[in-house]
Amino acid sequence: MAVSKRIKAFTPVDRLKKYTLAEATIGVKENAKTKFDESVDLAFHLGVDPRHADQMVRGSVALPHGTGKDVRVVVLCKSDAQIQEAQDAGAVEVGSDDLVKKITDGWTDFDSLVAAPDMMGAVGKLGRILGPRGLMPSPKAGTVTPKVGEAVSDIRKGKIDYRVDKNANIHVPIGKASFTAEQIAENASSVIESVIKGRPSSCKGIYMKGCCISSTMGPGYKLDI
Repeated sequence: MAVSKRIKAFTPVDRLKKYTLAEATIGVKENAKTKFDESVDLAFHLGVDPRHADQMVRGSVALPHGTGKDVRVVVLCKSDAQIQEAQDAGAVEVGSDDLVKKITDGWTDFDSLVAAPDMMGAVGKLGRILGPRGLMPSPKAGTVTPKVGEAVSDIRKGKIDYRVDKNANIHVPIGKASFTAEQIAENASSVIESVIKGRPSSCKGIYMKGCCISSTMGPGYKLDI
Protein backbone atom coordinates (compact mmCIF):
# COMPACT_ATOMS: atom_id res chain seq x y z
CA MET A 1 0.00 0.00 0.00
CA ALA A 2 1.34 3.41 -0.95
CA VAL A 3 2.20 5.73 1.92
CA SER A 4 1.02 9.33 1.53
CA LYS A 5 3.49 12.21 1.58
CA ARG A 6 1.77 13.56 4.71
CA ILE A 7 2.34 10.32 6.64
CA LYS A 8 5.97 10.16 5.43
CA ALA A 9 6.46 13.67 6.79
CA PHE A 10 5.45 12.69 10.34
CA THR A 11 8.07 12.61 13.06
CA PRO A 12 8.29 8.87 13.90
CA VAL A 13 6.23 7.64 16.85
CA ASP A 14 7.34 4.57 18.80
CA ARG A 15 4.12 2.53 19.14
CA LEU A 16 5.55 0.49 22.01
CA LYS A 17 6.71 3.47 24.06
CA LYS A 18 4.74 5.42 26.64
CA TYR A 19 5.73 9.08 26.43
CA THR A 20 5.96 11.71 29.12
CA LEU A 21 3.47 14.53 28.69
CA ALA A 22 6.29 16.94 27.81
CA GLU A 23 7.61 14.61 25.08
CA ALA A 24 4.14 13.94 23.68
CA THR A 25 3.05 17.57 23.44
CA ILE A 26 6.20 18.49 21.53
CA GLY A 27 5.60 15.54 19.19
CA VAL A 28 1.96 16.47 18.65
CA LYS A 29 2.95 20.00 17.62
CA GLU A 30 5.67 18.70 15.27
CA ASN A 31 3.18 16.39 13.56
CA ALA A 32 0.38 18.95 13.14
CA LYS A 33 1.32 19.66 9.52
CA THR A 34 -1.99 20.63 7.90
CA LYS A 35 -2.84 24.14 6.74
CA PHE A 36 -5.58 24.57 9.36
CA ASP A 37 -5.13 24.88 13.11
CA GLU A 38 -5.69 21.30 14.23
CA SER A 39 -7.46 20.49 17.48
CA VAL A 40 -5.56 18.58 20.15
CA ASP A 41 -7.45 15.81 21.92
CA LEU A 42 -6.98 13.46 24.84
CA ALA A 43 -8.44 9.96 24.71
CA PHE A 44 -8.79 7.67 27.72
CA HIS A 45 -9.65 3.98 27.98
CA LEU A 46 -10.90 3.18 31.47
CA GLY A 47 -11.36 -0.02 33.42
CA VAL A 48 -15.03 0.67 34.22
CA ASP A 49 -18.30 -0.85 33.07
CA PRO A 50 -20.53 2.08 32.00
CA ARG A 51 -23.57 -0.23 31.98
CA HIS A 52 -23.59 0.15 35.76
CA ALA A 53 -24.70 3.55 37.06
CA ASP A 54 -22.18 3.44 39.89
CA GLN A 55 -19.32 3.14 37.37
CA MET A 56 -20.23 6.13 35.21
CA VAL A 57 -17.37 8.62 34.95
CA ARG A 58 -18.31 12.17 34.09
CA GLY A 59 -17.25 15.61 35.16
CA SER A 60 -16.16 19.05 34.10
CA VAL A 61 -12.88 20.90 34.27
CA ALA A 62 -11.74 24.45 33.53
CA LEU A 63 -8.82 24.39 31.10
CA PRO A 64 -6.14 26.92 32.19
CA HIS A 65 -5.67 28.11 28.59
CA GLY A 66 -9.14 27.46 27.18
CA THR A 67 -9.93 25.32 24.15
CA GLY A 68 -8.93 27.84 21.47
CA LYS A 69 -12.46 27.60 20.15
CA ASP A 70 -15.30 30.11 20.22
CA VAL A 71 -17.85 28.04 22.14
CA ARG A 72 -21.52 28.57 21.26
CA VAL A 73 -23.63 28.37 24.42
CA VAL A 74 -27.44 28.48 24.57
CA VAL A 75 -29.49 29.00 27.73
CA LEU A 76 -32.95 27.84 28.76
CA CYS A 77 -34.40 30.15 31.40
CA LYS A 78 -37.55 32.16 32.13
CA SER A 79 -36.84 35.14 34.34
CA ASP A 80 -35.95 38.49 32.80
CA ALA A 81 -32.94 38.78 35.13
CA GLN A 82 -31.54 35.41 34.02
CA ILE A 83 -32.18 36.20 30.35
CA GLN A 84 -30.23 39.45 30.68
CA GLU A 85 -27.46 37.66 32.62
CA ALA A 86 -27.07 35.01 29.92
CA GLN A 87 -27.06 37.56 27.09
CA ASP A 88 -24.47 39.70 28.86
CA ALA A 89 -22.24 36.64 29.32
CA GLY A 90 -22.29 35.93 25.58
CA ALA A 91 -24.91 33.22 25.07
CA VAL A 92 -25.78 32.89 21.37
CA GLU A 93 -29.43 32.14 22.11
CA VAL A 94 -31.60 32.52 25.21
CA GLY A 95 -35.20 31.46 25.68
CA SER A 96 -37.71 29.13 27.31
CA ASP A 97 -40.59 27.39 25.54
CA ASP A 98 -39.69 29.02 22.21
CA LEU A 99 -36.13 27.69 22.41
CA VAL A 100 -37.35 24.24 23.49
CA LYS A 101 -39.54 24.13 20.37
CA LYS A 102 -36.66 25.24 18.16
CA ILE A 103 -34.47 22.42 19.48
CA THR A 104 -37.35 19.94 19.21
CA ASP A 105 -37.65 20.90 15.55
CA GLY A 106 -34.02 19.85 15.04
CA TRP A 107 -31.85 22.91 15.73
CA THR A 108 -28.60 21.87 17.46
CA ASP A 109 -26.14 24.46 16.15
CA PHE A 110 -24.48 24.99 19.52
CA ASP A 111 -21.73 23.45 21.66
CA SER A 112 -23.21 23.59 25.15
CA LEU A 113 -26.59 24.08 26.81
CA VAL A 114 -27.18 25.68 30.20
CA ALA A 115 -30.55 25.38 31.92
CA ALA A 116 -32.11 27.06 34.94
CA PRO A 117 -33.52 24.49 37.42
CA ASP A 118 -37.13 25.50 36.68
CA MET A 119 -36.61 24.49 33.02
CA MET A 120 -35.59 20.89 33.73
CA GLY A 121 -39.10 19.58 33.08
CA ALA A 122 -38.86 20.89 29.53
CA VAL A 123 -35.23 19.77 29.15
CA GLY A 124 -36.22 16.19 29.95
CA LYS A 125 -38.32 16.12 26.79
CA LEU A 126 -35.22 16.97 24.76
CA GLY A 127 -33.22 13.97 25.96
CA ARG A 128 -33.45 12.00 22.70
CA ILE A 129 -32.02 15.01 20.82
CA LEU A 130 -29.47 16.28 23.33
CA GLY A 131 -28.32 12.97 24.84
CA PRO A 132 -26.67 11.40 21.76
CA ARG A 133 -24.86 14.69 21.08
CA GLY A 134 -23.51 15.01 24.62
CA LEU A 135 -25.45 18.26 25.12
CA MET A 136 -27.71 17.24 28.01
CA PRO A 137 -27.21 19.65 30.93
CA SER A 138 -26.61 18.29 34.43
CA PRO A 139 -26.11 19.74 37.93
CA LYS A 140 -22.84 17.78 38.33
CA ALA A 141 -21.37 19.45 35.24
CA GLY A 142 -22.56 22.86 36.43
CA THR A 143 -24.86 23.32 33.45
CA VAL A 144 -28.06 23.17 35.51
CA THR A 145 -27.86 26.23 37.74
CA PRO A 146 -29.76 29.41 38.67
CA LYS A 147 -26.51 31.31 37.98
CA VAL A 148 -26.81 30.98 34.21
CA GLY A 149 -24.59 33.95 33.39
CA GLU A 150 -21.74 32.58 35.48
CA ALA A 151 -22.09 29.17 33.82
CA VAL A 152 -22.00 30.69 30.32
CA SER A 153 -18.92 32.73 31.21
CA ASP A 154 -17.09 29.68 32.61
CA ILE A 155 -17.85 27.57 29.52
CA ARG A 156 -16.75 30.28 27.12
CA LYS A 157 -13.49 30.71 29.04
CA GLY A 158 -12.62 27.03 28.63
CA LYS A 159 -14.68 24.85 30.97
CA ILE A 160 -15.34 21.52 29.28
CA ASP A 161 -17.51 18.53 30.17
CA TYR A 162 -16.58 14.89 29.62
CA ARG A 163 -18.40 11.60 29.98
CA VAL A 164 -17.38 7.97 29.50
CA ASP A 165 -19.05 6.31 26.50
CA LYS A 166 -20.52 2.80 26.28
CA ASN A 167 -17.07 1.38 25.39
CA ALA A 168 -15.45 2.91 28.51
CA ASN A 169 -13.67 5.62 26.48
CA ILE A 170 -13.50 9.37 27.04
CA HIS A 171 -12.54 11.90 24.34
CA VAL A 172 -11.74 15.46 25.37
CA PRO A 173 -10.62 18.47 23.28
CA ILE A 174 -7.82 20.26 25.14
CA GLY A 175 -6.71 23.01 22.78
CA LYS A 176 -5.20 23.78 19.39
CA ALA A 177 -1.91 22.87 17.72
CA SER A 178 -1.07 26.59 17.67
CA PHE A 179 -0.86 26.55 21.49
CA THR A 180 2.60 26.24 22.99
CA ALA A 181 3.66 22.77 24.15
CA GLU A 182 3.50 24.07 27.73
CA GLN A 183 -0.10 25.30 27.30
CA ILE A 184 -1.17 21.95 25.84
CA ALA A 185 0.56 20.09 28.66
CA GLU A 186 -1.07 22.23 31.36
CA ASN A 187 -4.53 21.76 29.83
CA ALA A 188 -3.91 18.02 29.54
CA SER A 189 -2.73 17.79 33.14
CA SER A 190 -5.93 19.43 34.37
CA VAL A 191 -8.10 16.90 32.51
CA ILE A 192 -5.98 13.88 33.53
CA GLU A 193 -6.11 14.92 37.17
CA SER A 194 -9.91 15.37 36.99
CA VAL A 195 -10.47 11.97 35.36
CA ILE A 196 -8.22 10.24 37.92
CA LYS A 197 -10.11 11.91 40.79
CA GLY A 198 -13.35 10.72 39.19
CA ARG A 199 -12.54 7.06 39.72
CA PRO A 200 -15.70 5.35 41.01
CA SER A 201 -15.33 3.56 44.36
CA SER A 202 -16.94 0.49 42.78
CA CYS A 203 -14.19 0.22 40.13
CA LYS A 204 -11.85 -2.68 40.91
CA GLY A 205 -8.51 -3.43 39.26
CA ILE A 206 -6.79 -1.12 36.78
CA TYR A 207 -8.72 2.12 36.32
CA MET A 208 -6.58 4.02 33.79
CA LYS A 209 -5.96 1.40 31.10
CA GLY A 210 -4.70 3.84 28.49
CA CYS A 211 -4.35 7.50 27.61
CA CYS A 212 -3.34 9.00 24.28
CA ILE A 213 -2.86 12.53 22.96
CA SER A 214 -3.07 13.51 19.29
CA SER A 215 -3.92 16.31 16.89
CA THR A 216 -6.81 16.07 14.41
CA MET A 217 -4.74 14.62 11.55
CA GLY A 218 -1.62 13.49 13.41
CA PRO A 219 -0.57 10.20 15.02
CA GLY A 220 -1.32 9.45 18.66
CA TYR A 221 1.18 9.40 21.51
CA LYS A 222 0.53 6.94 24.34
CA LEU A 223 1.08 8.65 27.69
CA ASP A 224 2.82 7.26 30.74
CA ILE A 225 0.22 8.38 33.28
